[in-house]
Amino acid sequence: MLNYILGFFSNDLAIDLGTASTLIYVKGKGIVCNEPSVVAVKKDGKGKRVLAVGKEAKAMLGRTPGNIAAIRPLKEGVIADFEVTEEMLKYFIAKVHNRRLLVRPRIIVGVPSGITQVEKRAVRESAYSAGAAEVFLIEEPMAAAIGAGLPITEPSGNMIVDIGGGTSEIAVISLAGIVQSKSIRIGGDKLDEVIVQYIKRKYNLSIGTGVAEIIKMTLGLPMPEEKTHKLEIKGSNLITGIPTTLEIESGEIREALNEPINALIEAVKHVLETTPPELAADLVDKGIVLAGGGALLKNLDIILREETQLPVTIADDPLTCVVKGAGKVLDEIKLLREVTIPS
Repeated sequence: MLNYILGFFSNDLAIDLGTASTLIYVKGKGIVCNEPSVVAVKKDGKGKRVLAVGKEAKAMLGRTPGNIAAIRPLKEGVIADFEVTEEMLKYFIAKVHNRRLLVRPRIIVGVPSGITQVEKRAVRESAYSAGAAEVFLIEEPMAAAIGAGLPITEPSGNMIVDIGGGTSEIAVISLAGIVQSKSIRIGGDKLDEVIVQYIKRKYNLSIGTGVAEIIKMTLGLPMPEEKTHKLEIKGSNLITGIPTTLEIESGEIREALNEPINALIEAVKHVLETTPPELAADLVDKGIVLAGGGALLKNLDIILREETQLPVTIADDPLTCVVKGAGKVLDEIKLLREVTIPS
């Protein structure tokens, strides 16, 4: 009865608990929170104390003194630090409810399709500890497909490739179920990491992941016939230790990203090869829809189109597909029962 009363005053939430960002959708209001999944923690004799969460904490990444750590509690789409994730969720939930007490929302959380039972339990427990009355889990490709407006309840094949910060989720969906899927631990973070290593190897220059992200989003994946673009970057010379500026070319970044992009293409091809022929036939016309932050990587859609010979489109506002899809599910009880993961 108490849960019912507390729930009555609450606003249901949909959460895209991402490696890079956490987005929260409130029923009836839309997306009310879009912040980096970063927590700044101070370590002292009493243990850990949370200093900042979200944008404020991200600004501290790589700039903190020894006793303060800016932590990303999710790695490759799953919880790496349970305690810090719980604190982060509590902060965001309190923020969207304007710090009101006695708020016990129903929460639906997007999770990678390859998630283990232990990881599912960790997500559920984090959400309950953060004050949820009820917790539902939805696989990210399913949520992304709903958010992208695909007709997932119809008896036809719909293919989604959701490229997030920690994982890429590839799925073929029909009749509100995932028919074939693959989750790979390659996302925006991995691409940034590869660029950091490439610059270190080639130029003996140490750059941060923030600089790598700017390189990735500015230069993208140039096509061979495209004009070469240049970008000036700053970092620390590994031999002299002195801050240095250098210019890099777009072709170098295509070369640096070859391996992870090829792994993503292979994963997409694998899902296509193992999809039942009837559904594969639907994809000849419908093609592939890209969602997630990685969908914005310049020319990725063109490369996928060339490799698969299928139409490739980018979802409207790809960054918010998962949270919007999960939000839509909250509004439809029948769909909620069909698409969420059984507890």
